[in-house]
Amino acid sequence: MTPRDDELLFLALGGSGEIGMNVNLYGTAGKWLMVDLGLTFADSDYPGIDLILPDLEFIEEHRDTLAGIVLTHGHEDHIGAIPYLAAELKVPLYATPFTAGLIAGKLEEEGLTGQVKLHVIDRDGSIDLDPFRVTFVALAHSIPEGNGVLIETKQGKIFHTGDWKIDETPVLGEPSSEETMHALGDAGILALVCDSTNVFDTEPSGSEKSVHDGLRQAVETAKGRVLVTTFASNAARLQTLGKVAEETGRRVCVAGRSLDRILRVAKANGYLLDFPEPITFEQAMMLPKREVMIIATGGQGEPRAALGRIAQGQHELKLVEGDTVIFSSKIIPGNEIPIGRIMNGLSDLGINVVTTRQLHIHVSGHPARPELEQMYRWIRPQIVVPVHGEARHMREQAKVALAAGVPSAIIQKNGDLIRLSPNGPEKLREIRTGRLVLDGDVILPADGATMNQRRKIGYGGLIAVTLPVDGTGALAADPLIRPFGVPIEADLADFLADATDAARKSYGDGSADPERMRETVRIAVRRCATLWTGKKPVVDVALLAVG
Repeated sequence: MTPRDDELLFLALGGSGEIGMNVNLYGTAGKWLMVDLGLTFADSDYPGIDLILPDLEFIEEHRDTLAGIVLTHGHEDHIGAIPYLAAELKVPLYATPFTAGLIAGKLEEEGLTGQVKLHVIDRDGSIDLDPFRVTFVALAHSIPEGNGVLIETKQGKIFHTGDWKIDETPVLGEPSSEETMHALGDAGILALVCDSTNVFDTEPSGSEKSVHDGLRQAVETAKGRVLVTTFASNAARLQTLGKVAEETGRRVCVAGRSLDRILRVAKANGYLLDFPEPITFEQAMMLPKREVMIIATGGQGEPRAALGRIAQGQHELKLVEGDTVIFSSKIIPGNEIPIGRIMNGLSDLGINVVTTRQLHIHVSGHPARPELEQMYRWIRPQIVVPVHGEARHMREQAKVALAAGVPSAIIQKNGDLIRLSPNGPEKLREIRTGRLVLDGDVILPADGATMNQRRKIGYGGLIAVTLPVDGTGALAADPLIRPFGVPIEADLADFLADATDAARKSYGDGSADPERMRETVRIAVRRCATLWTGKKPVVDVALLAVG
């Protein structure tokens, strides 16, 4: 799988067919280049798990051909897997200053400072990673220093957008001008690898500056304390909220480690320098309610984030009837239930809840259809490769690109090895990809024995069966049955009697092979549980030798 000198390849190991966990590879002349190394967040399909990582088996097997890892921006779905996986790849990281600051903090937390080389590249800077030349191209997004990357090879040029939008009045930073983007197209772009998230939106995403008036109105009309929750990484929104707080005579209190980190790194890199000095939790609770604005994490319903703990009364900051919570963020698909749970809990407490349905208080950081069409006009690629979206998003972007006059588009998914040049685009083969889970401090396959067993236990419960046996192998006493999470509360005594009888009869006289007897008992007890409950719990059988 070493790329030939006369070809240019693309391979997504994450982020295609899903929103999150972005990992993209480009290959030519015997080398691979990685763009982004992100993670995604677990849902109910992964009990006990918070973080999901990409399986990098393919590139780990070819790590001697990996030239480096280029990071487009600092969102978790683009850099979050670095502290868990980058050390194994043993290649340098390249990022602009703000993103590098976030990465450095992650590496320090994991004790990896110095073990992973991190190179800070100037905005609009270039690096030579033979056979690739990579230039960072500033684009607007919801985090400082969003970048596309221009990847130049002998087989053609690629513009990989990362996450982006068009914002003519950005609150932070200066994205590339129309002239700069048009010049990229003039240079000749073989392939545009492009964000698909908002392709179904027919109206432009809107400028960050436009949310100021809606947020000010929401804060001005609030009678008690105000809590605003937004994406921690949205530094532009923090800038707006800081200004609104000053305009409405409120002091700012920040709740959430990720918010603290963003503020610290932003200020270290010249952003948010005029953000009000935050007050402590104690000061926030002592001030008159109308003089406080809390900015908190947790707008996606995360129970352990600041808002979730505040809503449950488990935080130093307290909200009471008449206070207001403003959700200055959109609902990420899949988070509807936990967000609704928090909103309902706040309403039960008499707290006013304000969302984007009442006021214009959020804009997306991703391009809607008109912005995609504008990008095609600027870049004029020969090929569009949709990424960063579920299957429906990427298929729709391919349709939009072709309708806009792009000569070719290819719909791919994680693991599809695509030849862009020569005579591309063409799918060559499928590479095995997958997911890993971070379970405590251990990284495991998402579809491995541990997770599969945990899902089964979560669905049907667990029954532990202990068989006390004497020296001859015969039962020395009745089997001990202990159910966990099996729905037999009302009939527990009767069920235990029935299951004990089933275990005893299936064990027999103990003359058979011990492993065969264990399996026979396991099947008998599970069958008994199924008859009682309709469930098929995990049954574990142990033999206990007694004197």
